[in-house]
Amino acid sequence: MTLEEIRSNNRVQLALGLLSGIAFGFLLQKGGVTNYATILGQLLLTDFTVVKVMLSAILVGMLGIYALKAAGLVRLHTKPGSVGATVIGGLIFGAGFALLGYCPGTAAAATGTGALDALVGMAGIVLGAGLFARLYPALDRTILNRGTFPEGIIPEIIGVRPGIVVAVVAVLIAGILYALAMFGL
Repeated sequence: MTLEEIRSNNRVQLALGLLSGIAFGFLLQKGGVTNYATILGQLLLTDFTVVKVMLSAILVGMLGIYALKAAGLVRLHTKPGSVGATVIGGLIFGAGFALLGYCPGTAAAATGTGALDALVGMAGIVLGAGLFARLYPALDRTILNRGTFPEGIIPEIIGVRPGIVVAVVAVLIAGILYALAMFGL
């Protein structure tokens, strides 16, 4: 099967999405970030497991996408954002995180491990998504499109080669991870 056939085959795309989701949940669980005590420790700045897992994921993902894009195996499809959508999304995410103690990814993975609190949270996520979908037309007209951001990836927006941004961010992330290890955090 060619790359174009894979891209145009909805069943293959769904299967790849399912497999990616299972792998993501498995890695979240193995990384220890589906444990409520770990997340609470991060919020209290006593356990930096979440930061280390997320920075490692960002680093691997960034390098992987950059390599795949350079090889012509992926195309990026960016969409413009806005201050309004970012603020609304941040408020919804923050409220959910404050009430539940999980983000959507860790809630789904914790549900998979049998955490009943996360299962209740997943029900809340579904209800919240339904409410947002119901309110979307009004929000889209009034709030979500306020203060649009430019469309594109960071290197395009700031006018530098992608490899430079990737290298700088990779060094910064490696430095933060090294500092966390040095301080035993």
